[in-house]
Amino acid sequence: MERILSSQLTAHVGATVRVAGWVHRRRLLKSVAFLIVRDAAGLAQVVVTDPAARAALEQLTEETVVEVTAMVVATATAPAGVELTDPTVRPLGPPAVPPPFDLYRPALTATLPTQLDNAPTALRHPTRSAALRISAAAVAGFRAALDGRDYVEIHTPKVVASSTESGANVFALDWFGRPAYLAQSPQFYKQLMVGVFERVYEVGPVFRAEPHDTVRHLAQYTSLDVELGFVADHRDVMAVLRDTLAGMLSAVTERAGGALATLGIAVPRVPAEIPAVHFTEALKIAGAPADEPDLAPAHERALGEWAMAEHGSDFLFVTGYPMAKRPFYTHPDPARPAYSNGFDLLFRGLELVTGGQRLHRYDDYLAALAARGEPVEPYAGYLDAFRHGMPPHGGFAIGLERFVGRLTGAANIREVTAFPRDLHRLTP
Repeated sequence: MERILSSQLTAHVGATVRVAGWVHRRRLLKSVAFLIVRDAAGLAQVVVTDPAARAALEQLTEETVVEVTAMVVATATAPAGVELTDPTVRPLGPPAVPPPFDLYRPALTATLPTQLDNAPTALRHPTRSAALRISAAAVAGFRAALDGRDYVEIHTPKVVASSTESGANVFALDWFGRPAYLAQSPQFYKQLMVGVFERVYEVGPVFRAEPHDTVRHLAQYTSLDVELGFVADHRDVMAVLRDTLAGMLSAVTERAGGALATLGIAVPRVPAEIPAVHFTEALKIAGAPADEPDLAPAHERALGEWAMAEHGSDFLFVTGYPMAKRPFYTHPDPARPAYSNGFDLLFRGLELVTGGQRLHRYDDYLAALAARGEPVEPYAGYLDAFRHGMPPHGGFAIGLERFVGRLTGAANIREVTAFPRDLHRLTP
């Protein structure tokens, strides 16, 4: 008999079926016992009245893996309107050692460190797994939105020879006796691949050896990177980002509706045109000094409140960041060279995306490096492509965990990360 999932039971009323999963909870009453079995699709209620079967059920612990063969009966009071009767319950392994928290309760009461220490079992809780389902749906939407525009998915090295890719600190490692580093982003490679495919994207890990110990930072996270050629300026990149976000949120609605319901959240609307303010105006709105070189978290929160109050938008573009705060490959604003053709996208008052137009002329790269007092040699392999013709281009990167955390309202980004890596955590 083929196994079915709990979500399929309503289509088998009156039939004998086989389900399998984990013992989610046992309720041992005087004349009847209830066994709640959890599988990937949800919960199934099993009614046990036979004395021998009840005695066997008493020996099972929560999280023991079992198989149940039983009759499907329609019952309005049962989960999904059906329950399983006259069951044969067969353990598929030894009794499980109960985890240090009750997975059957509506919310996990354990502290976040305890949950993270016991992640393989904590992630079984519906509220934790729901965030991961939303994450998977968002990535599917990201890919679908770009595939529909003829982008090509690429896969770039995560071990690199140079630590000069950006201002972030790097993780050094030994590569057969030679120094190497974990990649801080696929930035250089995705730019080079614009010279091959014109439009590319990547989903992959990036590594930042920055000693942050905050609720919004990880040392390893998943980056959704995009780069496109033949742009007029950064506004073309912003338009693609807007449509990509809309595709991601649409996919979350379509593919993760159950997870959204579990967490009690609604997907925000992406405006047809996301409001945008220049960095200098953003400082005024946030009440920051005019000579502030960057936006602090408090400024971002103030801007998020302003965007909602003035435009009814959960999203806000901040454009024209000072060139001094942007990587050397950023294209300056031709009309205001001290400012960049770069942008950040704020989502509910939190920086979610960084992007912009890049330099595309070899001589401009030489001048940009010279202006910053940096040597050319460490960048030689990267810069060589620009000697052979590169179109005007730009791109952006979305932090997946930060996106899901903001969407779900998580207080800590680790709540939506399966196995977070940060300043203190390398296991499990």
